[in-house]
Amino acid sequence: MDLTISLLLIFFAVALLAGWVDTLAGGGGLITLPALLLAGVAPVNALATNKSQGVMGTLTSSITLFMKGHLRGRELIPLMAAAAVGAALGTWLVQRMETGWLNWVIPLLLLCVALYFWLTPNLGKTEARARQTEKQWALTWVPTLGFYDGVFGPGTGSFYAASGVAFRGQTLVDATIRAKLLNLTTNVASVALFAAGGKVLWTIGAVMMLGQVIGAYIGSHTILNGGARLIRPLVITMCVLMSISQIAQYFGWISLS
Repeated sequence: MDLTISLLLIFFAVALLAGWVDTLAGGGGLITLPALLLAGVAPVNALATNKSQGVMGTLTSSITLFMKGHLRGRELIPLMAAAAVGAALGTWLVQRMETGWLNWVIPLLLLCVALYFWLTPNLGKTEARARQTEKQWALTWVPTLGFYDGVFGPGTGSFYAASGVAFRGQTLVDATIRAKLLNLTTNVASVALFAAGGKVLWTIGAVMMLGQVIGAYIGSHTILNGGARLIRPLVITMCVLMSISQIAQYFGWISLS
């Protein structure tokens, strides 16, 4: 594949858009991964490069939100540790188990999240009574979703945000902000393994990382400056699109190989 300036600019623009979308709702990989595959990048390299540039998006949004006074406090450390353990276990196990069944389970889960947000228009507008304590959430949903990200991945940020609203009674904005940090934690484990295996195409990855940084920075400020109203429709849209993508792969309408 010839890496022309035009192609690299396209990768940059795609990553910028994906960084903005992913910061608000998750699912940015639905934009970047097809772009890499359409450009002729081999599937395993596309997955690895996509993961590497995605980390920069979640890192940038997390740092930006931290600088704005969010994502602070020692209570976040156990959550990050739980997410990392789940992701590491999932990444280790996926290499030793049959995962074909995920191709039809994941679309159902994504559609359930979309339906959940769609049927509850006032979801997460104000804080509600928590169904779990922070410790209970840290020992159940946080590592479970980290494990899912290690095994498969699509929609992890959306799942984290939804669980924060449903089980911790958080507002959608607060749940989305915390989801960035947890998703960053789970992504780092996967990227480390891909990089160690030499699967990342660093020239393309570097260009897309720059786009992700800018897109995530804009997305973080969008959340904090009245963009909260965009989160719910974007979550619904991205979950439905990710579900359709997974169903299409399952039936062979599109292929990653």
